[in-house]
Amino acid sequence: MRSFRNAGIRSGLLAVAACLALAGCVSIGGKAPEELFRLTPEETAPAGATASGQLGDALVVLDPEADRSLDVLRVPVRVDAARLAYLKDAAWVEKPARQFRSLLAETIRARTGKLVVEGGDFEVTGKTQVGGRLLQMGYDVQKSAVVVRFDAMRGSRAGDAEISTKRFEAIVNGVEPKANAVGPALNQAANDVARQVADWVKGD
Repeated sequence: MRSFRNAGIRSGLLAVAACLALAGCVSIGGKAPEELFRLTPEETAPAGATASGQLGDALVVLDPEADRSLDVLRVPVRVDAARLAYLKDAAWVEKPARQFRSLLAETIRARTGKLVVEGGDFEVTGKTQVGGRLLQMGYDVQKSAVVVRFDAMRGSRAGDAEISTKRFEAIVNGVEPKANAVGPALNQAANDVARQVADWVKGD
């Protein structure tokens, strides 16, 4: 009886080993996208640049709010006013709203020389805050263009303080609906919007 039991155990172990070996060769998930998109700032503070001051005087760049179509790693394609799809063979390396926050913070830092920090715990200490809502960051089929649209908001953390809002937009026309064309155009448009917002903040 014991020999049969040992044989059963050995058979089970061999089956488990075979499954593990198979799992190492077979991909269980979906096909990886051919292109991964990320936003990189075209303007950065030079090496050695410093900004100092009280934390309460820092300019805090908050995470933008975003619609659900932008709260994913896929790249939205606006087919028309009522229909939305996603770009084939492409994905973001990180959700676009978070990437745009970092891009915006670096661009403001480079163009204003201000003490700039990003979100997190600084939200409750920074006197001036810049945030808003990311309305569009993707491809528009009817325009054959990439569009980035951002409703910016600037104000103080004080509850009764005045706030300012302004809509910014950048469009790159003549873009093919292909991943290798849409990616660079998205980065170009996002940097354009970030510069516009930085200049708006600088003119404060």
